[in-house]
Parts: sequence; C-alpha cells; structure tokens
Amino acid sequence: MTRNITIRRATTADAFTLADIGGATFTETFGHLYPPADLAAFLKSAHTPDAWHRRLQDAHVAVWLVHAEDGAIAGYASAGPCKLPVPDLESNAGELFQLYVRASFHGLRLGSRLLATALAWLESRGFDPLYVGVWSRNEGAQRLYGRFGFTRHSEYEFPVGTQRDHEYILRRA
Repeated sequence: MTRNITIRRATTADAFTLADIGGATFTETFGHLYPPADLAAFLKSAHTPDAWHRRLQDAHVAVWLVHAEDGAIAGYASAGPCKLPVPDLESNAGELFQLYVRASFHGLRLGSRLLATALAWLESRGFDPLYVGVWSRNEGAQRLYGRFGFTRHSEYEFPVGTQRDHEYILRRA
C-alpha cells in the first residue's frame, strides 16, 4: 500500500466521487448494523451526487478528499456550521459533519490528518465552539476526537432508514 497521500479541498466537480466514497465508507463501517432497506434508504438520501453537489455549493461548508499515490480515494471529511440538535446552540458553532477513511488505509493516521485539516479550517473561519456527532459504540472515533480536545456534551438519535442510532455529541471549546 502506498504511503504517498495528499489531501485536497473538494469542488463541485467531485460530487460523483464523494457519492461513491461516502456510500462505500459508510457501508464498510456501519452497513452490517442495518437491514438492507434502511441502509439503501440512507444512502439514497445522504450519498447521491445531487446531495453532494448541493453541499459543495454551500460557501459555509468545506469538504476534503484524500488521494493515494495510485489515484485511489482513501477517505474524506466535511465541516461547516453546526446542525446537530445541541441544546442552547451557540450562533457561531461549527461541526465536523463526516470523517471517513477506507479500511484498507487505516493505520496511516489519515483520520488525524483529516481532522486536523477540518479543525484548522473551522477555526480560521471563527467557528467556536466545535461539535461532532459520533455513534455511541464507536470507541475508536471517540478516542480520536478526545485526543483533539473533544468531550461528551449531550446525546441524540441519528436516523438511518427506520432505525435510530444512539449518538453522542462531543464538544470542543
């Protein structure tokens, strides 16, 4: 496996690529948790080229792609204004919406690199505090966010089809 990795900001021309990597990494990471109909419904709403194109057109949102030396897309992250159901949400709060790395690229610290990139972007735009939603049983992601100063703030239910996942909202001041 290559270790020559680049991270670049995505553009609207990347909508199909993001639909592909978004659906693939969500399925790879969480697909086993859901009935096929629920997984399909979620992917159809969240990881279509049209959905990504709309996100990429939003001037307040940023998305990054990780490219391997051979051209493979290893992962992605997205961030912007907080949309989580945070009680008494601050008007300038930011959020890490997504951070996914393909399993075949785990162990290269790409999650940390993507997270640092997204956090730097959020901070440079004055977002404060910062939030991230994480599945309550994803202890690896919780440890990663903890290393970057996030602590548990509250909880909510994340819909995937008809299923509701118990999620933690983590906050970094």
